[in-house]
Amino acid sequence: MMNKSNITKPTFIAEIGMNYNSNFSLAVEMIKQAKLSGADIAKFQIGWRDKPGELNYVTKEDIELLIREANFYDIELMFSIINIDAFNMFSQFDFKSVKIASRTSAKDNDLTKKIIDLGIKTYISFGMSDISSFSFDKKKNHKYLYCISNYPTYFKDLKNFPLNFNDSLFDGYSDHTHGIEMCLFALSRGAEIIEKHFTLDKSETNIRDHALSATPEEFKHMVDKGTMLFKIFKSLDR
Repeated sequence: MMNKSNITKPTFIAEIGMNYNSNFSLAVEMIKQAKLSGADIAKFQIGWRDKPGELNYVTKEDIELLIREANFYDIELMFSIINIDAFNMFSQFDFKSVKIASRTSAKDNDLTKKIIDLGIKTYISFGMSDISSFSFDKKKNHKYLYCISNYPTYFKDLKNFPLNFNDSLFDGYSDHTHGIEMCLFALSRGAEIIEKHFTLDKSETNIRDHALSATPEEFKHMVDKGTMLFKIFKSLDR
């Protein structure tokens, strides 16, 4: 078998999403905890439940705050872009990477094209569509993520999970299961990217994502053990 790349360490994305509960002080603390937990990227969403007074109302000033604090804690900041207004706000900044969510890759070709045309590293999830039906050619800066868009996802839902990510169209795995077991399983099969929802309190009920998220302790365990599993896989898959 042939390795896709010379990557020796997987990329870990802490999907904060809307788990900051409309509290940007909490968002900053979550960025800090994501860094301490070993995440390479702290990710939020813009353009979903984003009207004034809604759970995920984000202004340009809020993004400036998150950029400043992510820079302070030395962790990359990334956003999923869900609608054109979010894209226009995102485009005012200079980001290294961006995420195309499953709903966007499946249902909004115009927005998908605008995001791809930015030319930056682009992570794309395929939880709502078949990857073979994607309308755009894969480029070197594109990273495809296996995903099931059920919240939560149960093990029985994970159909056609890659046996070996090196032999797959997918570069990594975006997880919505309880716990970290599937993330570790994906890393043991060569996934180069893991995106896992992140929370400081699983008992929060503001949004359903808290229950299927990793706490800082779980995320750190996933990074430590998962990196070793990935290295073992890479050493054997030659």
